Amino acid sequence: MNNEQKNTYVKKQILTALLDLLKEKPLSDISVSELTSKAEIGRVSFYRNYQNKEDILKEESDRLIKEWGRLYESNPESTPESLFPSLFDFYRDHREFYTILCNAGMSSIMMETIISTIQIMPEMPNLEAYMKSFWAYGIYGWMLEWIKRGMQESGDELKALFALAHQGNENKGDAS
Repeated sequence: MNNEQKNTYVKKQILTALLDLLKEKPLSDISVSELTSKAEIGRVSFYRNYQNKEDILKEESDRLIKEWGRLYESNPESTPESLFPSLFDFYRDHREFYTILCNAGMSSIMMETIISTIQIMPEMPNLEAYMKSFWAYGIYGWMLEWIKRGMQESGDELKALFALAHQGNENKGDAS
């Protein structure tokens, strides 16, 4: 194994061990010693890769959203209309990670990933920044509630629910 392969192996071991431990107890109750013991790696390997336990979850969340982005961009059938369902279906395919993240009270990592992916920049015109912020927090809110409810709907079903909600708001606006 070369160094890159070893490092990938170590990170995978750490992530798997942390996710297993998070099924049993909160992150604050998991020590680095317990984590490295479960991962069957040395503490030095942990600190070579991470500053803290949260970094493991942030790295995986970022890795997953980038993976989704690559899949979405490389799919010739991707359209702006398929973005929302595609994202939710991807999260559903990785339900174990996202469910553990939410159950561990770490959904803020999910939110940070979504916000950084949408790329709200200080130099943007206000309207653009506000709209991107609206969508980022809206997607996060839908996603969080959807995860809490067991990820029952597919991406297309969620898109239909969103359209229904949007249509309902338009009709309320007409009535006033």
